[in-house]
Amino acid sequence: MSLIPKKGTVYVVDDDEAVRDSLQWLLEGKDYRVRCFESAEAFLARYDPREVACLIVDIRMAGMTGLELQDRLVERKSPLPIVFITGHGDVPMAVNTMKKGALDFIQKPFKEDELVALVERMLEHAREAFVEHQQAASRDALLAKLTSREAQVLERIVAGRLNKQIADDLGISIKTVEAHRANIMEKLHANTVADLLKIALGQNAPKA
Repeated sequence: MSLIPKKGTVYVVDDDEAVRDSLQWLLEGKDYRVRCFESAEAFLARYDPREVACLIVDIRMAGMTGLELQDRLVERKSPLPIVFITGHGDVPMAVNTMKKGALDFIQKPFKEDELVALVERMLEHAREAFVEHQQAASRDALLAKLTSREAQVLERIVAGRLNKQIADDLGISIKTVEAHRANIMEKLHANTVADLLKIALGQNAPKA
């Protein structure tokens, strides 16, 4: 049994030790697992994308700023929900971060109940993103089982082409197309063409 609280991990990145300490004290008191970092660089070196987690980061820091850290995470296609800590003059900048996908921003000094509600909302997002990520990984694992020819046939099935059209497209017999279809259905654990479409389009990836 894991001793980590079920609520998830909150990463706190701030170059102000007093802010880190106060956030850690507040959030650990609410049963969150808190991991603090004094710089964006230190956080990036230790961040584990497989965790259900969220990030609270100061918008202005020495070295890499919170904004630059957001850009790095966007580049990595990280699903990590981000909330920025802002000072009074940073609201226009914070609004811009939300356009890039940040979940929210919170102004200093923060109110305890607002912060806790925000963290809970972020972790709910993180759980949903984690499930989606797992489903995508499962789907990718299934699709990786297909041969390149089966992948070509699947692409055309998804495009709505009939067996005869697929045979003409690929210069193979209808019987061969049917054999490929049967293999694709088996490898992707699909019982119907509707199942096949859902899997191929990422709407419903079963567990591999």
